[in-house]
This record gives sequence, structure tokens and C-alpha cells, in this order.
Amino acid sequence: MDGKRNALANNCNFSGIRPVMADLSYPPVEVRGKNPFYANLLSIDYCGSVSELSAITQYINNENRLSCDMCPVAKTLLGIAMAEMMHLQKLGELIVLLGGDIDFTAKYNNGKQKLWTPEYVELPSHVRKMLIADIEAEKAAINQYKMHISMINDDCVNDVLARIMIDEEYHIMLLQAMLKEC
Repeated sequence: MDGKRNALANNCNFSGIRPVMADLSYPPVEVRGKNPFYANLLSIDYCGSVSELSAITQYINNENRLSCDMCPVAKTLLGIAMAEMMHLQKLGELIVLLGGDIDFTAKYNNGKQKLWTPEYVELPSHVRKMLIADIEAEKAAINQYKMHISMINDDCVNDVLARIMIDEEYHIMLLQAMLKEC
């Protein structure tokens, strides 16, 4: 039985994996004042269809499915997921400071509220399609952050969003490099 277990074991060692992010510090997480409108915008980045929560879920799912066959790719995806977790945490802090709630509900300007769902996650079965979906999700996140920065008149919040975008651009570069090797 032990021989059979060992034959089916995942030999990809994930110890020591660190967040994959640009080597730059983050600005302090602070706000100029409470602003429920800004908190609602950030709730979309936190848990909307294009969000850090969706990115984390997508990366972890892809990492799990690739860990037995493509260990280096899986390790990179796990590191990216860890960076996205840090983004989620920073957004959560900003939302609370702005007077919002962390309840996994994206709150839209039209009054609509949508609870996060795994339906937001792309789950292609082929590694190339996974990487392409990850690249597209990163690009969509950058575009959404740019739009939110243009709507937010708080330099403290915008500095954090701009720093998150640097990581997202770094992730695109890494994902594109991996895509070339697949």
C-alpha cells in the first residue's frame, strides 16, 4: 500500500514559496476620510467578477491542477496567488477605513449588490488556456483599477491601487513568459 501511495504522491515541494510581486514597498494603508462611495468601488475590486478574490481562486485552482505535472508553473501560480491575497488584505483594510463592510458583496453605483460566486472564475483544462485566462484577468484588473483611480479623489487610496497595479503588470510579464514555454 505504501508503494502505491508514493506512486500517487505529488512530488512538487511548495515549501519556501513566497509571494510573487514587484520588489517595491507598499504605501501606508490609510485614507483621507470616510467615504462609502469609495468603499463600494473597492468592494468591486475586492470581490466582484474582476477582483482579487476571483484571482486568488483562479490561481489556486490552476496551481492545484498543475502541481503534479508542471511543478515550476504551479509554484509560480501559487506565488502569484499569495500576492493577490496581499492585495485582497490591503483592499479590505481600505474598505474598513473608508467606512465600508467586508461581506464578500460587491456594491455597485446603481444600488445593485452581488455576492461573490465561483462562477466568476475561468477554469480551462489546458495549461495554455489557463495562462491566457490568467493574463486576461490581470489585464481586466488593471483596467478596472485605472477606472477606479480616476473616480477616487484620495491620494492615499490611489497610491495603494497604483502599487497593486505594478504587481499585476509584473504578473502579466511572468505569465506571458510561461506561456511562451508551454
